[in-house]
Amino acid sequence: MPVLTSPTTLWTAEHLGALRDEPCHQIPLVDGTALQHPLPGFDLWDLWPLQLADGSTASVDGWALWFVLSAPAGEDPEARHDIVRIRLMAERGGAWRDHGNALPDELNPGSREWAGSALYDPETGAVTLYWTASGLRGEEPRTFAQRMFETTGQLVGGADHFTIEGWTAPREIAGGSIPHYVQVTASEGVPGFIKGFRDPAHFRDPADGAEYLLFTGSLKEATSDWNGCIGLLRREDGDWAVLPPLLSADGLNNEQERPHVVFHAGRYYLFWSTQRKVFAPGVPNGPNGLYGMVAERMEGPWLPLNGSGLVAGNPPEAPVQTYSWWVTSDLTVHGFVDYPNSLKGNDHGDAAWRRAHFAGVPAPVFRLVLDGTHAEVAA
Repeated sequence: MPVLTSPTTLWTAEHLGALRDEPCHQIPLVDGTALQHPLPGFDLWDLWPLQLADGSTASVDGWALWFVLSAPAGEDPEARHDIVRIRLMAERGGAWRDHGNALPDELNPGSREWAGSALYDPETGAVTLYWTASGLRGEEPRTFAQRMFETTGQLVGGADHFTIEGWTAPREIAGGSIPHYVQVTASEGVPGFIKGFRDPAHFRDPADGAEYLLFTGSLKEATSDWNGCIGLLRREDGDWAVLPPLLSADGLNNEQERPHVVFHAGRYYLFWSTQRKVFAPGVPNGPNGLYGMVAERMEGPWLPLNGSGLVAGNPPEAPVQTYSWWVTSDLTVHGFVDYPNSLKGNDHGDAAWRRAHFAGVPAPVFRLVLDGTHAEVAA
């Protein structure tokens, strides 16, 4: 597997020291009592759209197709990570339709399916899914091992029932020992504090057509236990070449989750999600929110949006209301509702309280306004 060189941008405490939690950088308050559940009996969270090669959201028979992490709603919503499957759902005008599990049983090389991205070729109907296989098939007890895979299937059907058939055998992405990144094989861990090798997100550079995968990573040669980074791969001769991290938060933050790039107005915008609790002790931190940087080209240099990197955070009165955002090419932002109307989150010790307060539905959509290094929530 080829290894390439490129600069790594640092996200530092100095950047976070410039954070100003202003209203234009706050996600609108979510009323948890007014939410409509598109799939009763299931918890739904991280979601990503079926995209065209240029990064725009595909429209199929007037519907946007979404891949959504899902699990049957059990006694404790935090247990959902141990039984998660990727679900195929369709959305149009705020209405959702469910089309079942995206992947057939036993295709996943892991014990559960975690987040990724998906690419659509409308000429052939081919869907390529990049996703995270967590754990190992048949394992007991479950582990936090993380590997990334790709597979291709054929989209068939229509608005009444979409399905993807004929998935190819999963092909591992950047498997084995590689430079720069921790290979995550942990047998135990707590969500938020495990290391990362997950969330592959496809991006095609409009400047030269080069294909990249960004992912949530952890630095192998780190100076701190808070060694989160945004990893980068580039397709070379049909394989994925390993590049140094696009961004390093060594010493600042443990997780930059679900990173992805949006090309807008001639600039490259990098987005990721993170939580206040995964910042290192003793350094400036920010809210649970969407963060980002901007560059004039994929190779950088990357500059933190708004000086700090914060684009949109949960409001102080509802700090854990939503999480895990995806910005589409039209600058709409999609996440899921976590614990609305509450100051407490998944670290609350009572499973019954968590079940009573967890929403587990797609969040109300909001929109961004981007202007160079400035980003804010649209009024």
